[in-house]
Amino acid sequence: MSLPWTADLGDGTYRNPVLAADWSDPDAIRVGDDYYLTASSFGRVPGLPLLHSRDLVNWTLIGHALERLEPADAFASPRHDCGVWAPALRYHGGRFWIFWGDPDHGVFQINSANIKGPWSRPHLLKVGRGLIDACPLWDEETGEAYLVHAWAKSRSGVKNRLTGHRMSPDGRELLDGGRTVVDGDRLPGWFTLEGPKLHRRDGWFWIFAPAGSVTTGWQGVFRSREFFGPYEERVVLAQGRTEINGPHQGAWVTEAGAARDWFLHFQERGAYGRVVHLQPMRWTPGDNDGWPVIGADGEPVLTHPKPAVPARLPAPPVTAPATDDDFPGGRFGPQWQWTANPEPGWTLPHPGDGLRLVPRRTPDAHDLRLLPSVLVQRLPAETFTVTVALSLESAESTESTEGAERAERAPSGEPGTKAGLTVLGDAFSWIGLERGADGAVALVHRFAETGAPRERDAAAPRPAPGGRAVLRIEVGPGARCRFSADTGDGFRPSGQVFAATPWRWVGALLGLFATAPADGEGTSGTAAFAAFRATA
Repeated sequence: MSLPWTADLGDGTYRNPVLAADWSDPDAIRVGDDYYLTASSFGRVPGLPLLHSRDLVNWTLIGHALERLEPADAFASPRHDCGVWAPALRYHGGRFWIFWGDPDHGVFQINSANIKGPWSRPHLLKVGRGLIDACPLWDEETGEAYLVHAWAKSRSGVKNRLTGHRMSPDGRELLDGGRTVVDGDRLPGWFTLEGPKLHRRDGWFWIFAPAGSVTTGWQGVFRSREFFGPYEERVVLAQGRTEINGPHQGAWVTEAGAARDWFLHFQERGAYGRVVHLQPMRWTPGDNDGWPVIGADGEPVLTHPKPAVPARLPAPPVTAPATDDDFPGGRFGPQWQWTANPEPGWTLPHPGDGLRLVPRRTPDAHDLRLLPSVLVQRLPAETFTVTVALSLESAESTESTEGAERAERAPSGEPGTKAGLTVLGDAFSWIGLERGADGAVALVHRFAETGAPRERDAAAPRPAPGGRAVLRIEVGPGARCRFSADTGDGFRPSGQVFAATPWRWVGALLGLFATAPADGEGTSGTAAFAAFRATA
C-alpha cells in the first residue's frame, strides 16, 4: 500500500513539499539529533500537533501538546478559524516550550520536560484581542528573556506591526508594557507583517517574519544589536521565477552534526491548506556577519540534496505522517482531531478493531460545519483515494463496553440516524448511510455550497442491504472530489464532481461523523467505521 505522498526520493535528494498537507504556520527546532515541529491547529482538538524527524524530510506525527482548548466554553462549538494561531516551539532549561496567540483571548504558553508530555495547563501570559504569532527568546549570554508578537487587525484594528516585551525567565509574566520593535508601515512596500520568529546569533537579535499576505507574500529578516531596535530589514525568500507562491513563515534550524542551516516554510494551496517546504539556507559573507540567503539565491527550490544524518545513526525510513487507521480497541490515531472540545461518550471503546461513533443528537445534523463531533484529518496529498467501511448498527446489536453498564436503548434502529465520510470546508459533501422511516438503511450522498444554510441531495438514495457500505472519495488536482460506494455490487459512482473549499485560514478536511434526531431519547445504536485507508 503506497503512501499518498513521500518527499524522500530515495537517492539522497528530496522534493518539496516535504509535508504535503495543511501543517499551517510551521515552527521547528533541533534537540540533539532530533527535529520537532508544531503547527497551527486553530479550533481543532487536540491541538498543537507534534511531529518528529531525523532528517527534516521524513516526518512522523507523535502526538499533540494541547489536550483541550481554553477557555473551554468558547470552543464547545466549532470555531474553525480561531484558536491556536502560529505557535512557536522552543527548548530551554531542559524543557520544551510552546507559545501561541489566540486572536480572541491573548498569548498562551505551555511547557513540558518531555516532547510527548505531560504538558502544563495553558497559561495566559498576555490578555487581549488581536495578539497573534507569539515567539519567546531566552538569551543564553545575559540570562534575559523576551517575547515578540504580531497583531490581527480583525480584532485589534492594528496590523503590519511587531511588538516586543521583556519577559520573566520562567515565561510566566511580561516585565513591561511592550514597544513596537518593527513598524511595517514605515517600510516602503511592506504590508501584513506577521509571524515573527525571534533568534540570537553572533551578537545580533534576528527576527524572521513574513509579509505580503499568505498567497503572495515573501520572507523577511530583521536584525539589530538591541532587542528594541532599530532593526535593519531584508527580503530573503520570494517566489521570483518559480511556481511556489507566497513562500514564507516558518523555522530556521541548524543541521545535526554540521554547520548547515535550513528553513521550513509554508505555501498556501487553497483547499489543500498550507503545505510545508524545506529550503537550504546559507549566510552571506561580508560586513557585520552577513545575512541569511534562503533557497537558490532567494528563490525556493523544488528538489535538493537531503540534510545529512550523523553517521552513528541509521538512515531514516521513507515515511510521512499517518493517515490510515484500523482503530484498534475503538481508539483513533493522532492524525484525527475533533472540530471542537469533545464530550464523553462520542465514541464507544471495544476489544476489537474499528471505530464506533455514537450518533450525536443535534438539531444541526443538516449542516456538518456546525457539528463539534466530526472527527477530521488533513487532506494528505494533492491526489489520493480514501476508503472506509461503514455499517449502521441498531441499539440491540451494539455491544456494551466490557464492565460498563448497558445504556438505555431504543427498541429498534431509529429513523433519521445517519453517518458518513465527508470532505468538509466552507462547502462540504458527504456520502454515507441513513436509516429511513421503515427501518431500512439507504446509501445517501449530500452536499452544501458555501453560504448555504443546509445540505441537499447530491444523488438519489439507493438501498444498502444489511446497513453496510464501503465509501470512497477520489481526490484529483484542484481538490476535485469524486464520490462512489460499494453496497455489495461493486463500486458505483455517485453525484457530480465536488470541488473542495477551505475555510478562511484552514484547508479542507476529511471527516467521519454520526448523528441522530434531536428529539429522540436514549442511544440510537452506533456507526461502525473500519479500515480507513488513504492511498496514492
